[in-house]
Amino acid sequence: MATAREEVLALVSEALRDVPAAEDLEQVPVAPQDRAGAPAGDGDPQARARRFAERVADDRAAVRRVRPGELPAAVEEALRARGVRRLIVPPDLPASWRPAGVELLVDGELANDVLDAADGVLTGCALGIAETGTVVLDGGARQGRRAMTLLPDYHLCVVEASRIVETVPEAIAALDDATRERRPITFVSGRSAAATAELRRVAGVHGPRSLEVLVVEPS
Repeated sequence: MATAREEVLALVSEALRDVPAAEDLEQVPVAPQDRAGAPAGDGDPQARARRFAERVADDRAAVRRVRPGELPAAVEEALRARGVRRLIVPPDLPASWRPAGVELLVDGELANDVLDAADGVLTGCALGIAETGTVVLDGGARQGRRAMTLLPDYHLCVVEASRIVETVPEAIAALDDATRERRPITFVSGRSAAATAELRRVAGVHGPRSLEVLVVEPS
């Protein structure tokens, strides 16, 4: 009996059967399209930020759009509403993003039980994808390591408008450095959830139960 892996590979081989052996992806330019069918990148930064926020809300995550000068207050307000007292942050989180009134645990290989016991984590992101409302993390600047964003129960993520792309293909292209460096890449669309054998939705199985996104709009 064939394994699931063998079945999938067989389907892929069948789908590629008529592709010439000498042809590779670089020889087949593909213009990414958004949901409306228009070429990616047609929207201005304001429109992308608005569309991204709408998609995040569709995925049942909390989202708020703020101006750059409003970000520090928005971070403190979000944490206060959540009752966060002990917050994990990556070492390179900007000073202006670091809230007052909470205990900051700067990650530097903190033990998993410390990450799990914290009230939440605050990070930036690699990218946001407007068409899907997806937050992309690649372990780069302002994000910290992957475990830091998977173990705490609450993730507050800052997404700057300059990091929002229109489509998934654009995001894949922009992640070339992370892929080449073999950094772990995580695509987050809404809060973590899975289904039981009885088809009951269970939150927090593969990551935080609560995702909150602050979208920093263009100046």
